[in-house]
Amino acid sequence: MTAWRPRIPGVVEVFHAHFTEHAYPMHVHDAWTLLIVDDGAVRYDLDRREHGTPHDTVSLLPPQIPHNGSPATDHGFRKRVLYLDLTQLDESFIGPAVDGPDLADPRLRARVARLHATLAHPGDELEAESRLALIAERLRGHLRPRLTPAPTVAARSVAHTLRELLDARLEEGVSLEEAGRLLHAHPTHLVRAFTTAFGIAPHQYVTSRRVTRARGLLLAGRPVGEVATATGFYDQSHLTRHFKRHVGTTPGRFARSTLRTRSRS
Repeated sequence: MTAWRPRIPGVVEVFHAHFTEHAYPMHVHDAWTLLIVDDGAVRYDLDRREHGTPHDTVSLLPPQIPHNGSPATDHGFRKRVLYLDLTQLDESFIGPAVDGPDLADPRLRARVARLHATLAHPGDELEAESRLALIAERLRGHLRPRLTPAPTVAARSVAHTLRELLDARLEEGVSLEEAGRLLHAHPTHLVRAFTTAFGIAPHQYVTSRRVTRARGLLLAGRPVGEVATATGFYDQSHLTRHFKRHVGTTPGRFARSTLRTRSRS
């Protein structure tokens, strides 16, 4: 069992657990419970109605509504949970969630799983915020379906303004929440507008720019640990993970190959 509070606005707690026999009594939460089950199944009662978690569903249990939970298979269940505050889904969504808490949406489930993976790595807060914004948007779409408007000129303009902000704050970083305040736009709108305008999500843009800058500093002979700090990564391992994904090798190997090239010249 693992639990922690990430530095992501809107996420109260992350909880991973494997239970074989434990049964939750009737209880309530102050936050939304966003649940995926990786193995086994959970049977639960919500507002006096019985529900379950079949394969590939996402369960969304609203705050202040009593529910319980117990294993629905002999070998128990393995689950991952995000507890989200009311900034992600306000109280107006509680009724629809009570009526339909289990969402058969493989794309949503994949997004929730990727968010859990992102939250496990300090330094990827912008990516986690972006993923959470899209998840909350999709949840709202399930609970209250409506047509999505086409991108407007204003949306394209805010995308370029956001890019300028990300470039100006490349080393120290900027959260989606702060960007939203500065640009007077909802975080979900920022992610959508930026991705539509440039074909890349804000966190992907920032990471690629940081890796590019890191390459230049490594070519100039700067130590890897110093480069990580200078380019806005959380630490050296954070730089290494993203550098290897983008370049196909570690920063250390990249730097050593640069030194070998110099010695031959």
